[in-house]
Amino acid sequence: MKQTRLQFIKTASAASAGALLSPNLFASGSIAKTNIFYPICFFSKCLQFIDYNKLGGVIADIGFKGVELSVRKDGHVSPENVKSDLPKAINALQQAEISVPMIVTDIVNPDDPLTEIVIGTAAENGVGYYRMGYLKYDNTKSIVENHDVHKKILEQLEKINRKFGIQGCYQNHQGTGFGGPVWDIYWAISDCDPTYMGVQYDIRHAFIEGARSWPLGMKLIAPWIKTTAIKDFCWNLKNGKWGILNVPLGQGMIDFDAYLKDYISLGISGPVTIHFEYELGGAESGSRNITMSLDKIKNFMKNDLAMLKMKFNDHGLLSSYN
Repeated sequence: MKQTRLQFIKTASAASAGALLSPNLFASGSIAKTNIFYPICFFSKCLQFIDYNKLGGVIADIGFKGVELSVRKDGHVSPENVKSDLPKAINALQQAEISVPMIVTDIVNPDDPLTEIVIGTAAENGVGYYRMGYLKYDNTKSIVENHDVHKKILEQLEKINRKFGIQGCYQNHQGTGFGGPVWDIYWAISDCDPTYMGVQYDIRHAFIEGARSWPLGMKLIAPWIKTTAIKDFCWNLKNGKWGILNVPLGQGMIDFDAYLKDYISLGISGPVTIHFEYELGGAESGSRNITMSLDKIKNFMKNDLAMLKMKFNDHGLLSSYN
């Protein structure tokens, strides 16, 4: 049986760097029975002070084999220059044996001329997935009216993704924007083909918004979860007010054992990316003027990767890093 363009892109992107494979990966009948391996990816935002020509070597030294590359305003690749710079960036990363299965974008408008340029260029260069930007609520409209608007946007982007054979993903994100409550996303994405329009599921954001109910939301949108983001946090009392404190993996409140148990039982697969949002001298916010040494930053990142790999091992998730 011939592979579709999307299957080929995903297979090629993943195979170039080994990765994660769950023993129950195909437990869900909705998942294609094909041996695809995915790398644990590094979100490049926190190394934006390093040019993409040198980025691969640093990521490889930390221990990653894949990257979620920032292709957005102030990212490693500017959307305006994507046709010339994205192929160069991917080639430079591949020279360091780092694959690029997914990119992060600002895409939220199907009618923006740059939308098809970014999506098309990514697909042409073997990228299988892209993360969208964030949609906002218009306070002059009701919640239901907002959902109708967002639903149309996702459906229009699905058509573009289908045209180029690529998977688009919307990330759930804590707060009052669209996708704070995971149920938001289901209402808007439920009529989209998961092959072309899906979700980047972020357990940290899901836990903040639903400390005990997050498994329900995860189960609800499981057919659309195509990539996942990993990070940790805890609640912090400062000056009499409770707030969010981002911390290294395993030092916060996320129950990774419960999460991975559901991850496996729901048959979720696809690239996994670690995001680093705790204090890293400004690197965590994408600053190009950091106040922490690169060696210290790398040590934090190595520890996070080691912790995630340990949890994968605990739950029978095999990867090429073992």
